[in-house]
Amino acid sequence: MSEPKRVRAAERGDVRAAADALGAAFRHDPVMSWILPDERRRAAGLPRFFRAVARHVFFPLDASDLALHEDGTVAGVAMWTPPNRWQSTIATDLRVMPGLIRAFGRRVQAGKTVGDLIKHHHPKDPHWYLAMLGTTPEARGAGYGSALLRSRLARIDAEGAAAYLESSNPDNVPLYERFGFTVTGELRIPDGPPLWPMWRAPR
Repeated sequence: MSEPKRVRAAERGDVRAAADALGAAFRHDPVMSWILPDERRRAAGLPRFFRAVARHVFFPLDASDLALHEDGTVAGVAMWTPPNRWQSTIATDLRVMPGLIRAFGRRVQAGKTVGDLIKHHHPKDPHWYLAMLGTTPEARGAGYGSALLRSRLARIDAEGAAAYLESSNPDNVPLYERFGFTVTGELRIPDGPPLWPMWRAPR
Protein backbone atom coordinates (compact mmCIF):
# COMPACT_ATOMS: atom_id res chain seq x y z
CA MET A 1 0.00 0.00 0.00
CA SER A 2 1.43 3.37 -1.01
CA GLU A 3 2.20 6.02 1.60
CA PRO A 4 -0.19 8.99 1.88
CA LYS A 5 0.97 11.96 -0.16
CA ARG A 6 1.90 15.09 1.76
CA VAL A 7 -0.17 18.13 0.79
CA ARG A 8 0.28 21.61 2.25
CA ALA A 9 -0.83 25.14 1.52
CA ALA A 10 1.27 27.04 -1.01
CA GLU A 11 3.14 30.08 0.28
CA ARG A 12 4.63 33.12 -1.43
CA GLY A 13 8.10 31.61 -1.30
CA ASP A 14 6.91 28.60 -3.29
CA VAL A 15 6.11 30.56 -6.46
CA ARG A 16 9.17 29.54 -8.48
CA ALA A 17 9.09 25.85 -7.51
CA ALA A 18 5.35 25.65 -8.17
CA ALA A 19 5.69 27.42 -11.51
CA ASP A 20 8.49 25.11 -12.63
CA ALA A 21 6.41 22.08 -11.66
CA LEU A 22 3.37 23.36 -13.57
CA GLY A 23 5.52 24.29 -16.55
CA ALA A 24 6.71 20.69 -16.75
CA ALA A 25 3.20 19.35 -16.14
CA PHE A 26 1.65 21.35 -18.98
CA ARG A 27 4.51 20.92 -21.46
CA HIS A 28 2.39 18.71 -23.73
CA ASP A 29 -1.05 20.00 -22.79
CA PRO A 30 -3.20 20.47 -25.93
CA VAL A 31 -4.25 24.03 -25.12
CA MET A 32 -0.79 25.19 -24.06
CA SER A 33 0.62 23.54 -27.18
CA TRP A 34 -1.83 25.55 -29.26
CA ILE A 35 -0.88 28.81 -27.54
CA LEU A 36 2.85 28.09 -27.90
CA PRO A 37 3.28 25.67 -30.83
CA ASP A 38 7.08 25.75 -30.77
CA GLU A 39 8.23 23.20 -28.20
CA ARG A 40 11.38 25.05 -27.15
CA ARG A 41 9.47 28.30 -26.79
CA ARG A 42 6.81 26.49 -24.77
CA ALA A 43 9.38 24.92 -22.44
CA ALA A 44 10.80 28.38 -21.70
CA GLY A 45 7.49 30.26 -21.66
CA LEU A 46 5.28 28.13 -19.46
CA PRO A 47 7.27 28.55 -16.21
CA ARG A 48 7.19 32.32 -16.81
CA PHE A 49 3.44 32.21 -17.32
CA PHE A 50 2.83 30.18 -14.17
CA ARG A 51 5.18 32.40 -12.13
CA ALA A 52 3.19 35.47 -13.15
CA VAL A 53 -0.24 34.06 -12.37
CA ALA A 54 0.86 32.29 -9.19
CA ARG A 55 2.56 35.41 -7.79
CA HIS A 56 -0.10 37.95 -8.72
CA VAL A 57 -3.38 36.05 -9.03
CA PHE A 58 -3.56 32.77 -7.13
CA PHE A 59 -1.11 32.65 -4.23
CA PRO A 60 -2.33 35.96 -2.72
CA LEU A 61 -5.77 34.33 -2.32
CA ASP A 62 -4.32 31.65 0.01
CA ALA A 63 -6.23 28.90 -1.81
CA SER A 64 -3.49 26.94 -3.58
CA ASP A 65 -1.91 23.66 -2.53
CA LEU A 66 1.29 21.72 -3.15
CA ALA A 67 1.81 17.97 -3.15
CA LEU A 68 5.34 17.09 -2.09
CA HIS A 69 7.78 14.27 -2.68
CA GLU A 70 9.36 12.70 0.40
CA ASP A 71 12.36 15.02 -0.02
CA GLY A 72 10.10 18.09 0.08
CA THR A 73 10.31 18.97 -3.62
CA VAL A 74 7.13 19.84 -5.47
CA ALA A 75 5.38 16.96 -7.24
CA GLY A 76 2.10 18.69 -8.00
CA VAL A 77 0.26 21.98 -7.71
CA ALA A 78 -3.41 22.96 -7.51
CA MET A 79 -4.33 26.63 -7.87
CA TRP A 80 -7.86 27.51 -6.74
CA THR A 81 -9.90 30.64 -6.22
CA PRO A 82 -12.52 30.85 -3.43
CA PRO A 83 -16.18 31.59 -4.22
CA ASN A 84 -16.77 34.93 -5.94
CA ARG A 85 -13.00 35.57 -6.29
CA TRP A 86 -12.25 34.10 -9.73
CA GLN A 87 -12.40 37.42 -11.60
CA SER A 88 -9.19 39.38 -11.37
CA THR A 89 -9.11 43.12 -10.86
CA ILE A 90 -7.73 45.64 -13.34
CA ALA A 91 -4.79 46.22 -10.98
CA THR A 92 -4.03 42.49 -10.92
CA ASP A 93 -4.26 42.28 -14.71
CA LEU A 94 -1.74 45.11 -15.02
CA ARG A 95 0.67 43.35 -12.66
CA VAL A 96 0.34 40.08 -14.56
CA MET A 97 0.66 41.48 -18.09
CA PRO A 98 4.49 41.88 -18.23
CA GLY A 99 4.87 38.23 -17.22
CA LEU A 100 2.39 37.12 -19.87
CA ILE A 101 4.25 39.06 -22.54
CA ARG A 102 7.54 37.47 -21.46
CA ALA A 103 5.89 34.06 -21.44
CA PHE A 104 3.96 34.17 -24.71
CA GLY A 105 5.78 36.80 -26.79
CA ARG A 106 4.08 37.14 -30.16
CA ARG A 107 1.53 34.51 -29.09
CA VAL A 108 0.14 36.65 -26.27
CA GLN A 109 -3.03 37.23 -28.29
CA ALA A 110 -3.53 33.46 -28.49
CA GLY A 111 -3.30 33.32 -24.71
CA LYS A 112 -5.83 36.14 -24.46
CA THR A 113 -8.20 34.26 -26.79
CA VAL A 114 -8.20 31.29 -24.42
CA GLY A 115 -8.60 33.49 -21.35
CA ASP A 116 -11.50 35.41 -22.88
CA LEU A 117 -13.27 32.17 -23.86
CA ILE A 118 -12.95 30.82 -20.33
CA LYS A 119 -14.20 34.05 -18.77
CA HIS A 120 -17.17 34.30 -21.13
CA HIS A 121 -18.46 30.83 -20.20
CA HIS A 122 -17.64 30.93 -16.50
CA PRO A 123 -20.57 29.94 -14.22
CA LYS A 124 -22.31 32.70 -12.31
CA ASP A 125 -23.27 30.60 -9.26
CA PRO A 126 -20.81 30.80 -6.32
CA HIS A 127 -18.15 28.10 -6.45
CA TRP A 128 -14.55 27.18 -5.79
CA TYR A 129 -12.65 27.36 -9.08
CA LEU A 130 -9.83 24.96 -9.85
CA ALA A 131 -7.89 26.99 -12.39
CA MET A 132 -4.79 24.78 -12.65
CA LEU A 133 -3.90 21.28 -11.51
CA GLY A 134 -0.73 19.57 -12.63
CA THR A 135 1.86 17.03 -11.56
CA THR A 136 5.40 16.78 -12.86
CA PRO A 137 6.07 14.05 -15.45
CA GLU A 138 8.04 11.90 -12.98
CA ALA A 139 5.18 12.11 -10.45
CA ARG A 140 2.39 11.38 -12.90
CA GLY A 141 0.21 8.41 -12.05
CA ALA A 142 1.52 8.18 -8.48
CA GLY A 143 -1.51 9.71 -6.78
CA TYR A 144 -0.33 13.28 -6.26
CA GLY A 145 -3.14 14.81 -8.32
CA SER A 146 -5.71 12.77 -6.41
CA ALA A 147 -4.16 13.86 -3.11
CA LEU A 148 -4.44 17.50 -4.11
CA LEU A 149 -8.08 17.10 -5.11
CA ARG A 150 -8.97 15.10 -2.02
CA SER A 151 -7.41 17.68 0.31
CA ARG A 152 -9.16 20.76 -1.04
CA LEU A 153 -12.48 19.06 -1.82
CA ALA A 154 -12.74 17.94 1.81
CA ARG A 155 -12.70 21.59 2.83
CA ILE A 156 -15.09 22.55 0.05
CA ASP A 157 -17.52 19.85 1.14
CA ALA A 158 -17.29 21.03 4.75
CA GLU A 159 -18.52 24.42 3.49
CA GLY A 160 -21.29 22.85 1.40
CA ALA A 161 -19.89 24.65 -1.64
CA ALA A 162 -19.78 23.84 -5.36
CA ALA A 163 -16.61 23.48 -7.45
CA TYR A 164 -15.80 24.11 -11.10
CA LEU A 165 -12.94 23.57 -13.53
CA GLU A 166 -12.13 23.37 -17.23
CA SER A 167 -10.17 20.32 -18.35
CA SER A 168 -7.82 21.12 -21.21
CA ASN A 169 -6.85 17.47 -21.67
CA PRO A 170 -9.38 14.68 -22.32
CA ASP A 171 -7.11 12.21 -20.50
CA ASN A 172 -7.82 14.05 -17.23
CA VAL A 173 -11.62 14.02 -17.47
CA PRO A 174 -12.02 10.54 -15.88
CA LEU A 175 -9.94 11.61 -12.87
CA TYR A 176 -12.20 14.58 -12.24
CA GLU A 177 -15.28 12.44 -12.75
CA ARG A 178 -14.07 10.08 -10.02
CA PHE A 179 -14.12 13.07 -7.67
CA GLY A 180 -17.67 14.01 -8.56
CA PHE A 181 -17.19 16.52 -11.38
CA THR A 182 -19.53 16.27 -14.39
CA VAL A 183 -18.84 17.51 -17.90
CA THR A 184 -21.34 20.26 -18.70
CA GLY A 185 -20.39 21.03 -22.31
CA GLU A 186 -17.47 21.78 -24.58
CA LEU A 187 -15.64 25.05 -25.18
CA ARG A 188 -13.98 25.30 -28.57
CA ILE A 189 -11.03 27.61 -29.17
CA PRO A 190 -11.30 29.07 -32.71
CA ASP A 191 -9.05 26.85 -34.87
CA GLY A 192 -7.85 25.19 -31.67
CA PRO A 193 -8.53 22.32 -29.28
CA PRO A 194 -11.55 22.02 -26.99
CA LEU A 195 -11.85 22.43 -23.25
CA TRP A 196 -14.39 20.61 -21.11
CA PRO A 197 -16.12 22.62 -18.36
CA MET A 198 -16.89 20.44 -15.34
CA TRP A 199 -19.15 21.21 -12.38
CA ARG A 200 -19.30 19.56 -8.97
CA ALA A 201 -22.48 20.19 -7.03
CA PRO A 202 -22.35 20.91 -3.30
CA ARG A 203 -22.17 17.82 -1.06
